[in-house]
Amino acid sequence: MPTVTLARHGEVAVATLDNPPVNALSATLRGDLAAAVVQAMADPAVTALVIAARGKAFIAGADISEFGKPPVAPLLPEVLESVENAGKPVVAAIEGVALGGGLEVALACHGRVASPAAKLGLPEIKLGLIPGAGGTQRLPRLIGAAAAFPMMLSGEPIPAQKALALGLIDRLVESDAVGAAVALARELAARGAPAKTGGRTDRLTAADREAFEALAKEALAKSGEMPNVPALVEAVRGAFTLTLAEGLARERALFVALVADERSKALRYAFFAEREAAKVPGIDDSVKPRPIARAAVIGAGTMGGGIAMCFANAGIPVTLIETSQQQIDKGHARVRDTYGFSVKRGSMSEEARERRMALITPAVGLAAAAEADIVIEAAFEEMGVKREIFGALDRIAKPGAILASNTSYLDLAEIAAATSRPADVLGMHFFSPANVMKLLEIVRPAGVAADVVATAIALGRRLGKVPVVVGNGFGFVGNRMLEARTRAAERLLVAGALPHEVDAALTGFGFKMGPFAMSDLAGNDIGWRSRKARGKSAAVADALCERGWFGQKTGRGYYRYPGGARTGERDPEVEALIAEVSASKGVSRRSFTAEEILARLLDPMVNEGARILEEGVATRAGDIDTVWLNGYNWPAWRGGPMHWAESVGLDVIVRRLERQARESGDASLEPAPLLRRLAAEGKGFFAVRAI
Repeated sequence: MPTVTLARHGEVAVATLDNPPVNALSATLRGDLAAAVVQAMADPAVTALVIAARGKAFIAGADISEFGKPPVAPLLPEVLESVENAGKPVVAAIEGVALGGGLEVALACHGRVASPAAKLGLPEIKLGLIPGAGGTQRLPRLIGAAAAFPMMLSGEPIPAQKALALGLIDRLVESDAVGAAVALARELAARGAPAKTGGRTDRLTAADREAFEALAKEALAKSGEMPNVPALVEAVRGAFTLTLAEGLARERALFVALVADERSKALRYAFFAEREAAKVPGIDDSVKPRPIARAAVIGAGTMGGGIAMCFANAGIPVTLIETSQQQIDKGHARVRDTYGFSVKRGSMSEEARERRMALITPAVGLAAAAEADIVIEAAFEEMGVKREIFGALDRIAKPGAILASNTSYLDLAEIAAATSRPADVLGMHFFSPANVMKLLEIVRPAGVAADVVATAIALGRRLGKVPVVVGNGFGFVGNRMLEARTRAAERLLVAGALPHEVDAALTGFGFKMGPFAMSDLAGNDIGWRSRKARGKSAAVADALCERGWFGQKTGRGYYRYPGGARTGERDPEVEALIAEVSASKGVSRRSFTAEEILARLLDPMVNEGARILEEGVATRAGDIDTVWLNGYNWPAWRGGPMHWAESVGLDVIVRRLERQARESGDASLEPAPLLRRLAAEGKGFFAVRAI
């Protein structure tokens, strides 16, 4: 069956796209659309053409099944050239989403009509790419580069109302977008030869250039290591200096180079890994989430306040609970101040802050959680405290309410056992700052009801998070691997490295912060308390804490922070202390290259990831990578620890771990059985799938 049908509305032809489920731009659709354009242009009885679509989407973008395969003619830029250069007006009737190539189709048309529910965007940045069929040239020419660049940089679609205000669409109609597009097509035909979007220059003013360059400078400073951000800047800048044909040629060259770039491939991998993480064993469309109309958060500290903000940001009323009036007043004020920073930056209006604050009800005592559909505990990370809270909530919370813990490490089954309703208890591990970080680890202990897990997933998405379902066990996925890296960093110090060398190796790899700067920022006493509670030790870290050197808040940690500085400087006393620890252990210190440091930090993480995968704590290797990309600032263009390991070679990782295990005598560094097996078989982690 053809994917495009051509019909007549009087003298206007209507080409209707029909490639379920989302009218993806497959080779067949591209060919059928090109043929429809030729047929309409050749018919003397036709004065104009409307491109419309059947279904819920205009065009949702490229056909992902073609990713990584040789291109098949006709290519989209060729089809769009025929649309823009058609001798008769072509109008897009946009109902539903017009994304990526779908919006580029609309941009090549001479007019655009949309329904109120339409969303328009160019999300290629999320795939490690830039628009490759004219988006970087036609969109700036239509609405100005200062408006077009942020759309492409974020990749987020905009609603039809905003598109109308920007001039991206010509008309917004409540119903019958096709009929309105036919009417516009007739008007354009009456005016004569169609005006081409690509021929416009009136929006590319000197003021627009200045505004664009300021945005570009900011983007490069923030994400210049991403291969597609500099490419996007270069392509959009060409709209000011190049003809349309020259600009399209530059855009295409940049696009093709990105397709082959390993960093771009890693970004595409990360995009699809995140989508795959949504597929959870035992949770399908037949499992319906419970309704969530009101929430409660226990604990008004930095984490609890941030979680409450997540609910308020999503328009969900939430009660923020503390044990005393003084504590709740302090926590509530902290939330207001945090919103205040957004107001000062101009990213939020005062009215929006007040609307969100009105959704947060401060309260003293757990009884205030009685009417909540979900209660999230964000109290001190100590099992006794959490069991006491959950025991009380069991008596207070209404039947069917979900009881969730924000625990970072602790056993959810033990927490659930403090209640008479373990099927309603699970983990919802937010990451700090909770109102900013995207990851939500949903911890699924044995016995939790499927609809409770489904509710947590749906709620996570409603809160704007990336939910990843993981199994129960100490540290779950993210913190379990982080602890492996923390132990590795301690070993490096004892063996001869210094804090600034370890941190520099990791920031050189692409992380925003190294492990020791991060520990100083969070507070070294946090890990110290956790180690003592578990009977663990770390000679260097413990020695710092015994001296009260907890990091930035005390002015000293692994680094010195004179005068309240936010960036640390080397501390000779700390370096001498590290040398003393090495001597006490009989270790002859030696130097390490940045490459050696990276291997000793990252290989143990991969090894722990292999154990996590083998134990079924994570469903897929991609889930592990999604956790690290969204919760721990792993550089996106490196694809996550498991993806990185495959790029290095699992056999290489095995040999390096064996050498580390021999040198250190640490049995935990012996390669995991799964890692050994996959390396021996020449397979990768992505051959291991639970579903």
